[in-house]
Amino acid sequence: MIKNIIENLPGFNCGVCGFRKCEEFADALINSTSELNNCTILHQERFANNRNTLNEYLNVKHCVDAPKETIYGLVDKYEADFILEPLPGEHSCRETLYPFSKEEINTGDIIRYRPLACPMIHFAKVLNTNKGLITVSMIGPCNRLDGNMDFKDVGVCMVGGFEGIIKGKLPQVCDTVRFLPSHCMMQKVHSGVVVQLENRKVSIEGIHLAVWAPPVKRD
Repeated sequence: MIKNIIENLPGFNCGVCGFRKCEEFADALINSTSELNNCTILHQERFANNRNTLNEYLNVKHCVDAPKETIYGLVDKYEADFILEPLPGEHSCRETLYPFSKEEINTGDIIRYRPLACPMIHFAKVLNTNKGLITVSMIGPCNRLDGNMDFKDVGVCMVGGFEGIIKGKLPQVCDTVRFLPSHCMMQKVHSGVVVQLENRKVSIEGIHLAVWAPPVKRD
C-alpha cells in the first residue's frame, strides 16, 4: 500500500508537509500521524486524480477540492497562467542556460549548477550547445541521482529560456506570461515572454523569477 501512496504523491520532497521526503509523509499517512491536506501541492487541479486516488487508499471520507483552473506557486502564492510540462518522452521542460563558468561544456555532459536567483542546486543533461548557450533537460534534484555519476560543476547560470508543453489556457506570441514549470522543486512561478507557439509547444524567453503584477486579462 505504501508504494501506491508514494506513487501518487507529487514527489517534490519540498518539506511543506512537515517531513523531509514524500516517502516519510506516506508512512505518516498510513500511521495516521499526518493528514493528506498537509500536502499543499495536492491542492492544485493537475493533481486532482492523485488526490482522489489517495483518498480512496486512505479511506478519507471528506476530501477538500481545490478551486478548479487555479494554478499557484507554492512558495510565493502567485497565480500562474499555465503549467509548463516536458516535451514528449522527456522528464522536464528544456532550459536554455547562459553559464558564467569557463568550464568546457559538451553535448551529453551532466552538469551541476544553480540558476541565478534560485536557491536550489540543479543537475541536468546537456542536449546541445550553441555559441556559449546550452540547452539542458533536468535530471535533479527531483529525481534520485546515482552517487557514482560524473558531473561538471559549472556554478551559477542564468536561465534564458524554457521550452515545453502548455497545460492550461493558451497564450499568444509576444504575451508576457506567468507559468509554473512542472519540475520546479520549489514550485515557484516564473515569468517570461512567449517567442514561439506551435499547438501547445511553446518557447518562452526573458525568464524572470521576480513576478509582480498579474498580466492584463483580455475581454
